[in-house]
Amino acid sequence: MKHKAVLFDLDGVLVNMPKGHFEALNDTLRIFGTEIEEEEHINFFNGLPTRKKVAELERQGRLPSGLLEFINELKQDRTKQIIPKYCVPDYSKIILLGHLKRKGFKVACCSNSVRETLHLMLKSAEIFDFFDLIIGNDEVSKSKPDPEIYLTAMERLELTPKECIIVEDAPHGIAAAKASGATVYEVRGVQDVNISLFENLLFK
Repeated sequence: MKHKAVLFDLDGVLVNMPKGHFEALNDTLRIFGTEIEEEEHINFFNGLPTRKKVAELERQGRLPSGLLEFINELKQDRTKQIIPKYCVPDYSKIILLGHLKRKGFKVACCSNSVRETLHLMLKSAEIFDFFDLIIGNDEVSKSKPDPEIYLTAMERLELTPKECIIVEDAPHGIAAAKASGATVYEVRGVQDVNISLFENLLFK
């Protein structure tokens, strides 16, 4: 079946924001006398919503319980402050999205970031207007690695999983993408996301 849509994760796929989330979270956690190491961010926390990160730190005894929503709010505020530092226009992404649209593909962004932050990042990177659909993790009941966000996107686009390609980098996102039944393009990071990744779709 011919592919009709490409669904992108955001952080680490279209913008180099994983480092930004790591920085924003640690800036917040230091207020409470703790932080996470880069290795554990890469191997476990990357791609999880902030609430899940904080809940895990509470479970480990590294944060006091009962402060999840307060810490989440502080982290979201810090994230907004540093978005312009990490979400800059990348012309390889602008060119890629333009080609996909001209070829008739539907384009969606499905992120474990909350809707407000997600929109700010896309606008800062100057790619917001390319998307037919944008979904944040606060618009579904289950975050990645559950496939709900991708299945919701497919339903709204009125497409089947076999008609969709998903581009993901982090383990939680890759798991969600595979569980959705779509074709999955696994990338190492933003450097892999350009026209060459879609050569067979765009130039065959």
